[in-house]
Amino acid sequence: MFTAQRAVAPLKAFLVLLFGILVLFQVMSLPGQFAHMARENPDMAYLRWPATAVTVFWVLCVQVVIVCTWKLLTLVKNDRIFSEASLAWVDAIVWAIAAAWLVLVAVFLYVGFHADDPGLPILLFLLVTGVTVLGLLMVVMRELLRQATTLRTDMEAVI
Repeated sequence: MFTAQRAVAPLKAFLVLLFGILVLFQVMSLPGQFAHMARENPDMAYLRWPATAVTVFWVLCVQVVIVCTWKLLTLVKNDRIFSEASLAWVDAIVWAIAAAWLVLVAVFLYVGFHADDPGLPILLFLLVTGVTVLGLLMVVMRELLRQATTLRTDMEAVI
């Protein structure tokens, strides 16, 4: 059986890979893409820097989640996941998702009020819904972790 302990090392390897790819996106791909779009569509060039800032911010939020997940995996490996320290890392994940959600809602509202075609607003609505579900799921998972931590602490006190 593939236990959580055995999954930690490959998951960390893929988190490093994902983090590296996201750095490339932040530094090269996203700014370059929006510069290219500004050259190709001069009437939309005013969106170059706001679009770059927003997308780089979203990538930063994902990177925060990756770092927090790394720390949580380290706690799992050291059998310390049911501790107060883990709650701080989960809180950071929740806050990163909340920050990304707020900016996504702002983008959704801006695009929704300025769009000629319903395609992009519908896509953004799908993303807002998905990120909302993810954020609420993390809040529930945080509470489950808190309850499990309390239970484990109580059990250790009895023993």
